[in-house]
Amino acid sequence: MKNIYITDLDHTFLRSDLSISDYTKKIWNAHANHSIMSIATARTYKKTVEFLEGIEINAPMILLDGALIATLDRKIIDTKFLTKEIGDTIIERGAKMGIYPFVLSMEGSALREAMSYARDLNAYQREIIKRYSNDDHTREYKDLRAGEQNFKIVYMADEELLVSLEQEIKALFGESLKYILAPEAYMGCHFLTILHKDADKAHGIRSVSEAVGFDLNKLTVFGDNYNDIGMFELAKNAVAVANAQEGVKRKADIVLAHTNDEDAVARYLKSI
Repeated sequence: MKNIYITDLDHTFLRSDLSISDYTKKIWNAHANHSIMSIATARTYKKTVEFLEGIEINAPMILLDGALIATLDRKIIDTKFLTKEIGDTIIERGAKMGIYPFVLSMEGSALREAMSYARDLNAYQREIIKRYSNDDHTREYKDLRAGEQNFKIVYMADEELLVSLEQEIKALFGESLKYILAPEAYMGCHFLTILHKDADKAHGIRSVSEAVGFDLNKLTVFGDNYNDIGMFELAKNAVAVANAQEGVKRKADIVLAHTNDEDAVARYLKSI
């Protein structure tokens, strides 16, 4: 039975400048010859594919925090959507507090992603939008509304405001939704991600396991942030990079001596 390696992207596999070194590509691709290799990320299919140029991926990818499971050749394995009604209610609650989200959704039945946002953005969101200035899947709206098929709704702001917003939304929907409140490592803010209750990396791994047929006892995962904890609890070996959040390190079986900027994942693969 093959070993399985699944890594988070941002702050784990990608360097801080969003690049992947030639060293990491060489080590990762060598393991892909005899192991099952994939990624688990909060990012969209479109962005993920851009970042993974030159990287061998031989299993379905866990995308958008587990709301989408898809292969490199655009085959959709599984989706977990928020309804338009739920999405609109969440947007309205945030608007009453003076904050608007990014809405990640799918248009139609094909793998066509859209990121919608309101004109009224805070400083953190404006910085993010700069990075998507040349992308054709972003949509600005004067009156932001959810789509028919919403992968996730993401707020970026100071922690105190997002804690209050999370409490408001939980009072309405309780545990029927999933909430991820975590620090953004390099922007000095927090983000609150709201998803279908079964949209997480752990459920994503189970979907990939069913699609490919691998043994979870052969699984090693790599991560740095709180949305990685679900897959840490599921995997045989949970590996945190040196720059991981302290709460994530406490959940790991192994904490690496190197950071994402020091090719931590590749160094680990090389060592074994």
